Amino acid sequence: MTAQLTNLVPFHLAIPVDDIDAARNFYGGVLGFTEGRSDTKWIDWNFGGHQVVTHQVGDGPSATPRDGVAGTNPVDGHNVPVPHFGLVLPVGEFKVLAEKLTSIGTEFVIEPYVRFEGEPGEQWTMFFLDPAGNAMEFKAFADLNQLFAV
Repeated sequence: MTAQLTNLVPFHLAIPVDDIDAARNFYGGVLGFTEGRSDTKWIDWNFGGHQVVTHQVGDGPSATPRDGVAGTNPVDGHNVPVPHFGLVLPVGEFKVLAEKLTSIGTEFVIEPYVRFEGEPGEQWTMFFLDPAGNAMEFKAFADLNQLFAV
């Protein structure tokens, strides 16, 4: 993911994971983010120009991923997991990522589709969990000016 849609000030987000090697494979291998500084229990990622850090909590992989979802909120007929995070990508990059995730058998929380079709804020969106159970949303707008449409 190399998309830089605007000149935004980068944000920093630290998230818990239970297996740093699984995080490395997912964020670096599957999503294609560049790894920055790291140690045995944490990794900095270039998350589309933002700094996302995966911090291993606990002593290593658990038998089942923790559920990082606190609840859901109905949006456009789907139960959106909360909390969640992700990137706004160009439509072409969104479609490439959606195809890659589909081809490797990703279990989507909400499969890729066009939300608010024909309405203000129309966007492609998809939700999935990382290996530690953190909910992620990646989205795309044909018209980026619709990002904050009302």
